[in-house]
Amino acid sequence: MKKAGFLIFFSICTSLFAFSQKIEYIKEKTDPPSKKILTFNDSLEIKNSFFAGLQEKLVLNYPQSTSHFEKVLKLDPSNHAALFELANIKLEENNLPQAEELIKKAISLKSDNEWYWISLAEIYKKSQKINELIPVLTEVSKLAPKQEDYFYDRANAYLLLEQFDNALATYREIEDKFGSSDEIISVRQRILLQNGKYEELEKELNNQILKNPQEIKNYIYLSEVIVKSGNRSRSIDILQKAKTQFPSNGMLRLALADQFTALKQMENAFIELKVAFEDANLNIDEKVRIVLSFFPMFAEMKARAYANELASITVKVHPGEAKAFALQGDVLFQERKFEEAQISYKKALEINDQVYQIWEQLLSIELNRGDFKDLIEDGNKALTIFPNQANLYLYTGIGYAQVSNHEKAIVFLKGALDLEPSDKEIVVQIYSSLGDSYNALKKFKESDDAYNRALVLDPNNSYVLNNYAYYLSLRGEKLMEAEEMSRKSLELDPDNPSSEDTYAWILFRLKRYSEAKKWIEKSIQGKPENNATQQEHYGDILYFLGDEMNAIEKWKNAKAQGGGSEKLNKKIDEKKYID
Repeated sequence: MKKAGFLIFFSICTSLFAFSQKIEYIKEKTDPPSKKILTFNDSLEIKNSFFAGLQEKLVLNYPQSTSHFEKVLKLDPSNHAALFELANIKLEENNLPQAEELIKKAISLKSDNEWYWISLAEIYKKSQKINELIPVLTEVSKLAPKQEDYFYDRANAYLLLEQFDNALATYREIEDKFGSSDEIISVRQRILLQNGKYEELEKELNNQILKNPQEIKNYIYLSEVIVKSGNRSRSIDILQKAKTQFPSNGMLRLALADQFTALKQMENAFIELKVAFEDANLNIDEKVRIVLSFFPMFAEMKARAYANELASITVKVHPGEAKAFALQGDVLFQERKFEEAQISYKKALEINDQVYQIWEQLLSIELNRGDFKDLIEDGNKALTIFPNQANLYLYTGIGYAQVSNHEKAIVFLKGALDLEPSDKEIVVQIYSSLGDSYNALKKFKESDDAYNRALVLDPNNSYVLNNYAYYLSLRGEKLMEAEEMSRKSLELDPDNPSSEDTYAWILFRLKRYSEAKKWIEKSIQGKPENNATQQEHYGDILYFLGDEMNAIEKWKNAKAQGGGSEKLNKKIDEKKYID
């Protein structure tokens, strides 16, 4: 919509009522100042004072400027120019009542001055006297009939007053005087729609289609209007007819897809979506929005298939857009196809490496896949672009820890802490990872401190409770505290084989061998692909229960699996437990 320089949309805080202020009141009822016969000296002094007032006004010295203009009015109360200047000063000072009184006097003396009326309109606008604004704008339009902006201002004012018929009449007046425009058509259609005048709006749109049959938005808008009037089947007919003329237009196909979706005809909707996505002119952001809308429905196989195919089309149609590959990566990630998602994210970053979210998603996948070499490499790359992101330091630090470069891991994890992340979960994860790395370096004081800091922030973190308890048990320190933490981790995360193994080992260290046997067997049962550590622990427990033959068998199983402690071979060779 067109806007004049001095009138913009503003909120209406007072209730609206019928016009009570008439132009005649300003022109005729406002008492004009009495005229005075001026001497030559009076005229000279008026001229000097007026120009002095203008000069002071230019440098925003309003008090001095006011003094000069008041001097003019004292000598010549009917000086409308001085009244106008004083009114504008009062307007700047936000003294609206006095500004209104002064400009009305100026108008009563010279009612054919366009700028006086504009000043009054500005005062009414600022004081939110919308009901008094319309007659003023009408008068301005009469004084300057070739100024299109004034007519638009009046139409806008009618809209603010919700006098829609008057607004429509004003727009017709504009069309008659200045010709039609897309802006006028759009506003008129919006007014008709808001007021439920569907038949009139349908007629308007059909006229627009006749005048410009190549304008696809009119067909789409017409279909929407017909739906609002309660006839969806006729709406679809309109779009199907338009489709014969514009078979590959993406927006038209999207409109049809929306209609079929509303009817729950998902197969038909998907057919339209596929054609729409083939349109390179259809905004890629719209395509991203549509594909993401399937994510909440990913429990259904069809929804996953639809999203996957649409994402693939997006990549094909927009091969130079990072968003296309990122979208494909998101779909594959949701499908837990992490290796393929990783490839898509890397392609997105090759096109545009400035999108932080893609880097974080990529590092998350590499961590979950155990691809620590790429995690370290990509984490360092990401940090050269986003050096102030704590998550990137965390991921990279974990990567170094997983390849046993704990010194480097600690540097990155401390770097994450230095950035003071506000997310508590991230801080807990940083301290937890520091605890793991310090423990690996046998810096047990620092390790315990890091775990304790994590538990202060999140005392119910089962991962931290389990790891801290396990490492204490390996050192044979604070075993009662370790048992309490391990038991709590199992209450928080029951049936976790790793936590069950930890609890069994702590019970073993406390010489509660029968209980330990129960928990290690539960751990192994819950994780058939049990690891060497579980088998070795099982053997240790059996040994102290007097079952030496089975103990040796479990130790050998641990060795066959390629793991276990440094003392595992000695246990097997000497056929006894080695502490």
